[in-house]
Amino acid sequence: MSAGFGAEDGLSTQALRKKAVAIFRAALAAADPVQAVLRHVQVKGNTLIAGKKRYRLDAFDNIRVIGAGKASAAMALAVERLLGSRIRGGLVNVKYGHLAKLRRVELNECGHPVPDPAGIRGAERIAEIARSSGERDLLIVVISGGGSALLPMPAAPITLEEKQETTKLLLACGANIHEINAVRKHISGIKGGQLARLAYPATVLSLLLSDVIGDDLDVIGSGPTAPDASTFSGARAILEKYGLLDRIPASVRERIERGIAGEIPETPKADDPAFERTVNLVAGSNRLAVDAAARKAKELGLRPLVLSTLIEGETRDVARMHAAIAREVLLSGRPARPPLCLISGGETTVTLRGNGLGGRNQEFVLAAAIDLAGADNVVVLSGGTDGTDGPTDAAGAIADGMTLCRAERLGLDARQFLAANDSYHFFEPLGDLLKTGPTNTNVMDVRLVLVG
Repeated sequence: MSAGFGAEDGLSTQALRKKAVAIFRAALAAADPVQAVLRHVQVKGNTLIAGKKRYRLDAFDNIRVIGAGKASAAMALAVERLLGSRIRGGLVNVKYGHLAKLRRVELNECGHPVPDPAGIRGAERIAEIARSSGERDLLIVVISGGGSALLPMPAAPITLEEKQETTKLLLACGANIHEINAVRKHISGIKGGQLARLAYPATVLSLLLSDVIGDDLDVIGSGPTAPDASTFSGARAILEKYGLLDRIPASVRERIERGIAGEIPETPKADDPAFERTVNLVAGSNRLAVDAAARKAKELGLRPLVLSTLIEGETRDVARMHAAIAREVLLSGRPARPPLCLISGGETTVTLRGNGLGGRNQEFVLAAAIDLAGADNVVVLSGGTDGTDGPTDAAGAIADGMTLCRAERLGLDARQFLAANDSYHFFEPLGDLLKTGPTNTNVMDVRLVLVG
């Protein structure tokens, strides 16, 4: 992991920067998908124990592993460690480069956040594995953040290009993950509980690493094995809300209208027979990472204060709120006295106004740095636990009260870069991008504000 340190920063600020990176590292370690699965699933003799559910392994003729997500390769690795030669194959769709050394489950690399043809080929094979499973088969499904884009199976006659265009429009307009997935599920042949429907009457155990606010089962990876609460009418309302109804491809609009008219079956709801044989188990979430960050902050001599793991909303607004709290700490020692580490989790959204390069974590740090300009002994760090922030090779960024001063000496105007959504090119020459490489996990974001 790399992060820049300004040579002219004071010793205390440098120390705070190092502590911020160490705290973020601790958050990543706690979100390790292998350990998350092994904490919730074990094998004792001939019994597989998943949470409170027990499965007699000799009751199944075949055990296969399928799934999708940025962390799904590591999750499949944990399942292989538990079941070994009992596994009769399977296939998992993963983001390019997010791999693990598996012996019995095949990995299929494909596109994220915009689906690609490799993703469709993998999703079709996953659907066929589910469809061909019988009553004496066990399907273990591993789903993590990124599963929506990595499990693309557009409902006919929608093409991949049309689904890509719809996804791009939703990402650019500031829609949150719940809204994006509600639309995705209704233009898909596999999401929104439809994978469980395909697998019926097989037994399905779905292991989930949550990257969504509130850990809603029907939102994680667009809920391929969970009852779907969203509807065609709700999907249409979301498109109307963001002014996209006339901008999306005609095939998408026509499918949603046909669904509202009852010409296309709704996604399966809670009373569908498939869910009588399906268990969904959340193995890890943002809370794991945030709790670990708090422990590490305390170990490093900082007073940890967790604001929330449910933070969402416009990135710039959330950043200003965090910066305001830090300034209040400096001014009055409220809500807690320094040395302090403010911690929050969740996932914000960026409404694109410019054509720059960046992601929500880099934009958060840039917006916060503007409000914290000149503040002594304050450091802000924000990073995506998957190691990628937007379409960049950085997990996020780090800044302090002197960041804008250093930037001005390089001819960089922070406000212009923020207006252009170009946070990456602001932090790159400063050496303040946070780069981890693929982490093989994904439990949303961790944001830190350290006040010395």
